Amino acid sequence: MLLLAAAGLVAFVLLLYMVSPLISPKPLALPGAHVVVTGGSSGIGKCIAIECFKQGAFITLVARNEDKLLQAKKEIEKHSINDKQVVLCISVDVSQDYNQVENVIKQAQEKLGPVDMLVNCAGMSLSGKFEELEVSTFEKLMSVNYLGSVYPSRAVISTMKERRVGRIVFVSSQAGQLGLFGYTAYSSSKFAIRGLAEALQMEVKPYNVYVTVAYPPDTDTPGLAEENKTKPLETRLISETTSICKPEQVAKQIVKDAIQGNFNSSIGSDGYMLSSLTCGMAPVTSITEGLQQVVTMGLFRIIALFYLGSFDNIVRRCMAQKAKPETVDKTA
Repeated sequence: MLLLAAAGLVAFVLLLYMVSPLISPKPLALPGAHVVVTGGSSGIGKCIAIECFKQGAFITLVARNEDKLLQAKKEIEKHSINDKQVVLCISVDVSQDYNQVENVIKQAQEKLGPVDMLVNCAGMSLSGKFEELEVSTFEKLMSVNYLGSVYPSRAVISTMKERRVGRIVFVSSQAGQLGLFGYTAYSSSKFAIRGLAEALQMEVKPYNVYVTVAYPPDTDTPGLAEENKTKPLETRLISETTSICKPEQVAKQIVKDAIQGNFNSSIGSDGYMLSSLTCGMAPVTSITEGLQQVVTMGLFRIIALFYLGSFDNIVRRCMAQKAKPETVDKTA
């Protein structure tokens, strides 16, 4: 009886693997495609642009700093696979004025054609204790990380729906899957992206437009180096429980998932576990993906409880350590 049940389970899983490609979206062909990358002058954004360029795409880089854009353009052009490829640079703050962003996207489309894939990579991180962060910090991060993704997406969505083809990528963070000490402002802005992406995917799926949300861990970028200058001790110690990824590794995975139309894009075993744990009512691209989430969620929740316990211990130890000098002063 057990043997029969095992055989039935194996047959069921094989059937799912066979059926999944039939319901999964058709991969996006990057050769000749127009890819727009916001925040593309450095870090993950630049590496995504390079990865797409290597596969034959035309690139529009959008960022604030003109000098960094031109430097990134030179780096990307070294990876061309034919002499027709173009890298267009546009300097604009994608979080400030929607009309300005819309005009920029129109300019890019006039020069390189309709946008086939938009990668929202513009963002920033500021950490600190909730009561010590300025209220303006919450406003700034919501503006840059959330509205900086809303505006470019709003500017390309109508054309994608009309053409019935397109990919929109939102680069969130593992801090957009779980809240951590010191990230009350940052996590909020990254969690918001998840809600936007889920709702948008339901709207655009009938038009063959697919949304991908990427949840990279700490990645070796200029942004991380800047954040580490003011990161609280507790946040730093929690961050050190996982290794730092290379931006090239993160970029390759994001591009791969976006091409396939996968809703979730995660890096490494920790990323896979977090995506399964936090899947909730998120869309799935295949029956297989949904089955994997159902099977693994219970086990991953047990593992997560140990992680949460260790994070709480880090916070308590830091609190006790900070309290010691005060005790010594009172005794003296």
